[in-house]
Amino acid sequence: MKNKKTTLRKMILTGAMFIALISNATNGLNNDPKSDSKKTTFTLNNVKQGNQLIIKDLNGIILYKELIKNTGSYSKGFDLTSLPDGSYVFELEKDFEIKSFPFTVTAKKVEFKENETTIHKPFVSFKDNYIYVSKLALNNEPLDVKIYYTDGAGLIFSENIKDTKVIEKVYKLALKAKGDYKIVLSSNGREYYEYLTL
Repeated sequence: MKNKKTTLRKMILTGAMFIALISNATNGLNNDPKSDSKKTTFTLNNVKQGNQLIIKDLNGIILYKELIKNTGSYSKGFDLTSLPDGSYVFELEKDFEIKSFPFTVTAKKVEFKENETTIHKPFVSFKDNYIYVSKLALNNEPLDVKIYYTDGAGLIFSENIKDTKVIEKVYKLALKAKGDYKIVLSSNGREYYEYLTL
């Protein structure tokens, strides 16, 4: 009787271990331990839900894009050693700024540079027939503003704003010119688009 109990316990223990082994094997199918050792953990503090994380090469080609799902801290492992030798950048796009974290890959070695940069994005708002444009330009970077009337007239206004750290402009649209407008703002080698209907 005692022998049967011991055998039954061993069978139950063996069965439980077998189930745990199968469960772990199934969960680990996509996790190559060698791949984990190559991963670079990228961590950011103070992210907000809706921010966007992008990895680009120096030609501006997007290699990875992710929408941040949770506010707070963000941390994720990336196997950057699989990238060809060259220079790349992580970009965190927030509501009013873009933070850039450059890195290089050389002979499967990843090295982050210390020159993290922040680009302040232009902000556009509308009220009645007024367009308000503002931008923080700490390095006196110029802002090119173009306003298009998309109902046939094309470009109706163009201005290049430079030599100022705080840009604040107001543009008045004619009340009789009802229709759709497109605002194109260019700064720091990037373009931003806004659309409105009057």
